Amino acid sequence: MTYRMIPFRYFNAFMNMAIDEAIMEAVRNEDSAPTIRFYGWEPSAVSIGYFQGIRNEVNLESTKNAGVDVVRRMTGGGAVYHDYFGEVTYSIIGKVETFPVNIINSYNIICADIVYALDLLGIKANFAPVNDILVNEQKISGNAQTRRNGILLQHGTILYKVDVEMMFSLLNVSAEKISDKLIKSVQKRVTSVSDQVTVSMQDLQIALQAGFSHNRSVEIGDYSTQELQRATQLVKEKFQTNAWNFRL
Repeated sequence: MTYRMIPFRYFNAFMNMAIDEAIMEAVRNEDSAPTIRFYGWEPSAVSIGYFQGIRNEVNLESTKNAGVDVVRRMTGGGAVYHDYFGEVTYSIIGKVETFPVNIINSYNIICADIVYALDLLGIKANFAPVNDILVNEQKISGNAQTRRNGILLQHGTILYKVDVEMMFSLLNVSAEKISDKLIKSVQKRVTSVSDQVTVSMQDLQIALQAGFSHNRSVEIGDYSTQELQRATQLVKEKFQTNAWNFRL
């Protein structure tokens, strides 16, 4: 089985989520090969987990003033700040039967590719169940997964640099908790590629392509016209709507 690998490209938050769903549909219908894609967020964005309440998690006034998009993911987990300059995000999409039934085992297999990529950059990392990757007990990557209609989607972020202050300004963290002590605490628990080694964002992108290629057959490809058209439709009908994002 050969995966289509799509190199790094920026999209806005709504299009990023819509592309994942459009590819899931195309893979399910066998119109597209299983796919690995790398992407960024333009503008920066906050994504919330499928089961979260947007008003509970996000300071909507702050995100509006900062020009930051807010979108609900198809996957679970917590609210995540996606910095334009701060991360590479990936998605891997394929038929469920090609992955382990056990959730943690499937996370482990996919996250091993990220660990391999980080090793290429000189960073020693390890998978920490259920879905994190750590460097010296500090989180450098968070991941989330869903399985729908026979298709597995896993996506996650690899932090290139971290802006904790910006993150706190956009999420609903009580004023008494936004303190130098808390910020320092988070900085101790989270790390990034640029904290560990001196490499460019492009270096990280190249390493991730190598990581996801080292134990599977891949061919470099691009989004199909049909996928992008379907994604554009999904943006309008789903991911940009209050019905989806606010669960109205």
